[in-house]
Amino acid sequence: MRIIGGTAGGRSLKVPKGMGVRPTPDRVRQAIFNSLGDLVNGARVLELFGGSGALSLECLSRGARSALCIELSAKHAAFIRSNCRDAGLSTARFTVRVKDVFSAMAQLSKDRVQFDLVMADPPFGEKNTDGRSKSFSQRVLDDPNLPPLMAEGGLLVLGHAKRDSVEIPPTWDERKVLKHGDSIFRMLAVAMPAREQPLLESSA
Repeated sequence: MRIIGGTAGGRSLKVPKGMGVRPTPDRVRQAIFNSLGDLVNGARVLELFGGSGALSLECLSRGARSALCIELSAKHAAFIRSNCRDAGLSTARFTVRVKDVFSAMAQLSKDRVQFDLVMADPPFGEKNTDGRSKSFSQRVLDDPNLPPLMAEGGLLVLGHAKRDSVEIPPTWDERKVLKHGDSIFRMLAVAMPAREQPLLESSA
């Protein structure tokens, strides 16, 4: 596993073994960042469910102004900090917070912190065919503390399993969908008046 592009492109990332981490594959991250393009440069980034920190570190490598990574496990957080140092990225622009994602969003919302780019690739949920999804991805979409964290023009990049049929609440406008194997990534913005222009064109 490695950082795909930017100043740290090609640098390897360490992944904790046997600890329930499912890092976003290189080829999937490549597709995500190809779609984001220049939106990453200068962005304030929040990564939820950090795992290896691959998404936020990729953002820093591509010119993000700052990145905050939320990870519940202290052991995983230690790997993330190590990956940042080993990649030669600025530790002054990178913060890892050991905290439950939903508690962290509540606190950040209370503190009126905002981000240009929020990225989350949570643990996959179970297949849901006869009811509303109970996955972490659905909980992220439903959480009322997330929309206030989005700066004007901000974008949410959310991953979930193909078998997990998440429901997009009216709070969000879907701008693009990327499908890779068992993974689906949705790019969403907080719903805006019709006169506003979308960040990205919708596609299947």
